[in-house]
This record gives sequence, structure tokens and C-alpha cells, in this order.
Amino acid sequence: QVQLEESGGGLVQPGGSLRLSCAASGNTFSQYTIGWFRQAPGKEREFVGAIRGSGGNTYHYADSVKGRFRISRDNAKKTVYLQMNTLNPEDTARYYCAAGRPILSELRRETGYPYWGLGTQVTVSS
Repeated sequence: QVQLEESGGGLVQPGGSLRLSCAASGNTFSQYTIGWFRQAPGKEREFVGAIRGSGGNTYHYADSVKGRFRISRDNAKKTVYLQMNTLNPEDTARYYCAAGRPILSELRRETGYPYWGLGTQVTVSS
């Protein structure tokens, strides 16, 4: 099992940046794919991006964030980061990290990730 805790959310102006962190417990962290999802008020939770584990470190991003967001991981610290740049009000949401071993067809789906954090709020507003 793995437990996850997000941090780094807050209020930022349009065009600004934030870096979210996802800290994990457990001895097999490096083997997990870590996904980032977000949920805005009144909307369904949606995929943001994911990074594979087990040395692959391949990346996947939603089209809405590609080129603005970047995921990285530090297996020694058991932490995954979501660097968010050029934020706009449409990025306002609660951001969650999740861990799992999804096959490719499940990578962008919540069902691919059995372990979830409680989320951190990101608000983009002037």
C-alpha cells in the first residue's frame, strides 16, 4: 500500500506559477505510476498528467495543460511534483495525486489508481 499527501496549493494570479508536491509513504513507491487529477466545482474529476515509475519515467499530459505543466519525481524523497506555469482561471480546482499500476488504457482514468491523497486547492484569480 501507499499513502499520499498533496501540498503546495494556494491562491495565484493569472499567469502565475505553483508547484504542487505529492509525498508518499511505502517501500515500493518507485514502482508506481503517479497520476495527477483535478476537480473543479460542479465538474467531474479530470486527468491532468501522469509519470510512470520503475525507471521508465515516461510522461503523459492532458491537452489542456501540455506545455504549461510538468511532472517530475524524486524517488529518493518519495515525492512527485507538478510544476504549473502560465496558470489561468480555468485551472482552478482541487488537485489530487494518485498511485497505481495502470495499463495504458487506464492511465487517464481514475479507475487505474487505487491510492489517492485528499487533494490540495488551487485557485487562480486576480
